[in-house]
Amino acid sequence: MKNIFILLLSLILSTSLMAAGSDSSSGSSSSSSSSSNEESLYEDAVKLVKRAGKLEKKDKTDKAKKLYAQAFDKLEKAHKSDKKNPDILNYMGFTTRKTGNFEKAEKFYLEGLSIKPNHNGINEYLGELYVQTNRIDKANERLEVLKNCNCKEYAELELIIKTKGSKVY
Repeated sequence: MKNIFILLLSLILSTSLMAAGSDSSSGSSSSSSSSSNEESLYEDAVKLVKRAGKLEKKDKTDKAKKLYAQAFDKLEKAHKSDKKNPDILNYMGFTTRKTGNFEKAEKFYLEGLSIKPNHNGINEYLGELYVQTNRIDKANERLEVLKNCNCKEYAELELIIKTKGSKVY
């Protein structure tokens, strides 16, 4: 009987923690290291970003923005334990841009580029932000950085610049 009570209590607690927005993969164990917690937060955020992107394609922008905001919260927590990770900063910029705060997004992108100037994702997304804010000259600067990468980011940014952003960001 005691074991059943403990099991039920554990289930109730874990369910309420998940409902409160905790990181379900990190659990409540104190044995998980901060590095694995940061990675888990980052991975959870990336999953939210992908889900939000699918919602955007279905024109469910309000729901997508909510997921982008949730992703940003996770990324912000991950960034506190890993200040020098350009991938986290890239997604912080991306999620912030997707929720409409271009100024803040640009700061995250530039901070990421200060760590890794040739980061393909940041250069592409920063270029997209520049197209969105009608700074085509700056978008072309980002395209120039990507010129020799032989990567999809170059082609995507080139298309967005050519179509002045009429293609999906």
